[in-house]
Amino acid sequence: MAVHQKKPISLELSGITKVYPGAVALNSVSLSIRGGEVVGLIGENGAGKSTLMKVLTGAVAPDEGRIVIDGEDVRDLTPARVNRRGIALVHQELNPFANLDVTANVLLGREMRKGPFGFLDRKAMEEKVAPILELLDTRFGPSSSVADLSLADQQLLEIARALSIDLRLLILDEPTSSLTISETRRLLEVIGRLRDQGVAVLLITHRLAEIEAVADRVVALRDGCNAGELDRDQIGKDAMVRLMIGRDVSQFYERGDHAPGKVLLALKGVKTQAYPDQTVDLEVRGGEICCLAGLVGAGRTELARVIFGIDPITGGAIEIDDKRLEGSSVPEAIRAGICLVPEDRKVEGLFLDFAITENIVIPSHSLLSKRGFVDAPAGSALAEKSRARLKIKASSLDRAVAELSGGNQQKVVLAKWLAMNPKVIILDEPTRGIDVGAKAEVYHLMQELAAKGVALLVISSDMEEVIGISDRVAVMSRGRVTGILHRGALTEENILQLAVE
Repeated sequence: MAVHQKKPISLELSGITKVYPGAVALNSVSLSIRGGEVVGLIGENGAGKSTLMKVLTGAVAPDEGRIVIDGEDVRDLTPARVNRRGIALVHQELNPFANLDVTANVLLGREMRKGPFGFLDRKAMEEKVAPILELLDTRFGPSSSVADLSLADQQLLEIARALSIDLRLLILDEPTSSLTISETRRLLEVIGRLRDQGVAVLLITHRLAEIEAVADRVVALRDGCNAGELDRDQIGKDAMVRLMIGRDVSQFYERGDHAPGKVLLALKGVKTQAYPDQTVDLEVRGGEICCLAGLVGAGRTELARVIFGIDPITGGAIEIDDKRLEGSSVPEAIRAGICLVPEDRKVEGLFLDFAITENIVIPSHSLLSKRGFVDAPAGSALAEKSRARLKIKASSLDRAVAELSGGNQQKVVLAKWLAMNPKVIILDEPTRGIDVGAKAEVYHLMQELAAKGVALLVISSDMEEVIGISDRVAVMSRGRVTGILHRGALTEENILQLAVE
């Protein structure tokens, strides 16, 4: 399928400045892009990427600076005017209309009608949407219900919506955060095809390998300012990291000398509702980082939910420090010393409208209470100690967690559990959607916890991460562990061979 488009775009942003009360979000930032070019936009959370995209798409007006599109100095941009110029943004946060089908979502606001009464022309609409879905090689069709789509499929739906306009510039904000390895490769191929057809693509992602794979040029932001650019032959992980954080990361994946101790988590013939015919046997020792690898649908998150007592165990036994968990409940799991950092921190890990302090102390209320009342000064002291330990960046601990960057939100989730001194920590996709600097801090914290004898069970779909942080990797496929790989055997090929069994 060829993307029906107007002439290739020429876009120049120069001297863009945006000031909010108490903070300079953008300070004289410049960015250019041309049709047929893929530009990677990188930077830590809080570097100004999101604000720059809001300016470019007309969501907010800059305080200073110029936006020039096709040689025209453009002012008073609105999202609708941006769309008419062939510019589309695919957000990281997905907001599909679950009560509608795929075609209605893709062509929302641009429906095709027929006859004197203006009835929807469903046939024409589906004929327009079908080749877009074919280009993306989706598992769903034009008439599929959006309510039945997985998170990954919803991401592809958002991209399909962008492709349905007279596209000249496609802005992708963390487009692969919910995609499998194969879906990510397919999307990168689509980006290449769009470039060949003269479409400009602005790719915003923390996954630097994807930038290396497709970008013609890289623009980096740091603290609201331009930090530098890289041409195609200069693009590499180390160079990008230096631009983003202003220093070398000599050992991104730390490896400590801690030795595994006694078994703290033992799964013996554990069965889950998701895979009732499969059993899981696994041990994780104190001082060990054990990763659960596998493809989407392998049953890793379902297993974590059973261990933490969210979902019932349907067979087998779970032992913590040689003691069997009798029930299947979250309170029992917490009392036994288990904590879970969930995959979706915003939905399952945080109270977004609550203050940072409140989020951190909630699990520790029983430890901080005196005669039934929470000791507020003790709670504040605990939160301040956690902020210092995890380097949570916030002007005040009274700020709502919703106002923090993704990396700092993840640190708050970690902080609330670390205050409980757990024996076993389960981390489900712990670095998804956070920047490279925050990732390095999370990896450092993992090593620190392992050195103190905590058992870490980490679920990750980032192959480089799995290989970089693990002492052992247990690979899952369709609800069962298909093999365990020790440090010397950790390669992408070995992991994938077990993942497809």
